[in-house]
Amino acid sequence: MSPSRRSSATRTASAFAPSHLTGIFAPELSPRDPRARGSVGAGLVLEVGVTARATFVPGARRTLRVRAGRVTTLPISTEVAERLSAGARGALTVELEHALPIGQGFGASAAGALATGLAVAELFGRPKSEAVETAHLAELFLGGGLGGVAAILGGGLELRTRTGVPPWGRVLHAPFPHPILLSVLGRPVPSPRLLGDPRFLERVRVAAESGLRRLGGRPEAGRFLDASEEFTDTLGLAPPAVLRAIRALRRAGGRTAQAMFGSALFSVPTTAAARRAVVRELERRGLYAVELRAGTRGAGRSRRVVRRAAGESLLPRGRVGTGP
Repeated sequence: MSPSRRSSATRTASAFAPSHLTGIFAPELSPRDPRARGSVGAGLVLEVGVTARATFVPGARRTLRVRAGRVTTLPISTEVAERLSAGARGALTVELEHALPIGQGFGASAAGALATGLAVAELFGRPKSEAVETAHLAELFLGGGLGGVAAILGGGLELRTRTGVPPWGRVLHAPFPHPILLSVLGRPVPSPRLLGDPRFLERVRVAAESGLRRLGGRPEAGRFLDASEEFTDTLGLAPPAVLRAIRALRRAGGRTAQAMFGSALFSVPTTAAARRAVVRELERRGLYAVELRAGTRGAGRSRRVVRRAAGESLLPRGRVGTGP
């Protein structure tokens, strides 16, 4: 986090939280304390994400505005800002800058909630732990996700072995050396509808059983990619266009799975030859794509992000580009 002061009255602070790809997960909502609820599973913490810039001007009237470019309806981040600024009289504005599209399985709601929480907590002298818990609870109760906030407190390949945020949850992290290619093939998928359906959550638990056993309790790249591909295939949630692209990129040599729950995929070539083949296949199909790396650190001080409007396609058709 990086606080600053523009005048003796106006206070500003900024924070960064990384985007995240879920490869496999199983929900666990039975703990009595909601801070211990969430999911076990594994995913990739990316080098880009969401930057939140919070500004507070003291005054007689309390106002709150949270927005991300043209997007002004952000209920989860707004809930976080509202709770962490409770009792403060004045105008609070939070500007979110998303590097990746919202609603495509890139962990936008968790990153937005946590970046907002860290920035607003800095403004009002609240501890980081309160920001983390508030973001997690907002995600949980408003249907944004079940483990994203806990996952992005560190970088690289993450493995959630116990649900919830610290100190309830337990997340292991390891470096992830391979390039990650992302491609968006359709419209965003709203997660609240899915995560609020008990029958769907039970379907997810069953689909995750084999892959979680395969992971063996430690974050390792090969096992993670095996489990992610199996989970995508067993859950069967990918739209037809996404599924066709997944199969084609696997044939080209990329370890490929659906970005949960978006109309998007991620493909990981583990050799230089596989990367060339995957890029050729993406270009042959005219797919939007961007190449990124796993991040080395989790949420915290503000960092540079890709300047792209929330919800915009990643790249012009037929091109594969690299992130910062």
